[in-house]
Amino acid sequence: MGFFKEFKDDFSQAVNELMPGEETLGENMEDDLVVNTLENDVDVESELSKIDGLLEQVANQTAALDTSVEAAKKKDEKKGKVFDKKTVKEDIKKEEKKEEPVKAQEEKAMVENTAPAMPEFNAPASDEVSVITQGMIIKGDVISNGSLDIRGEIQGNVTCNGKLTVTGTISGNSNSAEFFADAARIDGEVVSTGTVKIGLGSVVVGNVAATSAVVAGAIKGDIDVHGPVVVDTSAVVMGNIKSRSVQINNGAVIEGFCSQCYSDIDVKSLFESKGGK
Repeated sequence: MGFFKEFKDDFSQAVNELMPGEETLGENMEDDLVVNTLENDVDVESELSKIDGLLEQVANQTAALDTSVEAAKKKDEKKGKVFDKKTVKEDIKKEEKKEEPVKAQEEKAMVENTAPAMPEFNAPASDEVSVITQGMIIKGDVISNGSLDIRGEIQGNVTCNGKLTVTGTISGNSNSAEFFADAARIDGEVVSTGTVKIGLGSVVVGNVAATSAVVAGAIKGDIDVHGPVVVDTSAVVMGNIKSRSVQINNGAVIEGFCSQCYSDIDVKSLFESKGGK
């Protein structure tokens, strides 16, 4: 500790030399212009206390290392091994370096646990309507807890807890509580827990799944609806239709099979013979 004491005394003397007395400062100001480069006075006691704190930390670390070395020495004596103080200190330092990444991960986990959690999408739908204006292009997935009105272009999947209205373009799959397209272009699957309406001038390249559907535009893909399906006069469907019931208006074009597999009527029983064959 003698070295640290001498360092402390030298530092104290250097600080005192930086602080000239009032008389000396006054004499210098009469002869030459003095520029004060110290905006604030140096608190000698505060600086010395900081050094004392550093010395105390070094002393604590040294004492901890000596304790670990002593414990290792006793352990080696019990096992009959030759004690090497230098080797033991190197091993202790290696163990401390191994613990540093673990401590860093623990601190990171604590920060993540205290960070505010993101709201879950399963929360009740809000009444707010978000609008993607015309001319806006979004590259990436979009999630909304309310309704969405897409007039621009989205290059990614869209998840909406409310009504999804599209008059622009979606290049990706969509999932919503209700879907309505008017003169829109959708390259991807359309899934809805409610009604899907494909308006006049709209083009959908992908499968459609919903509880009911009204088609007046063009769909290239299969339609799977557990309720009724209405295919309007201007509709073009290139794909199979599975539904509970289907209404095809005059003028509609369908290239595929229509199956009312969700109907309440047991079709097979109607064609069974009396013998059960």
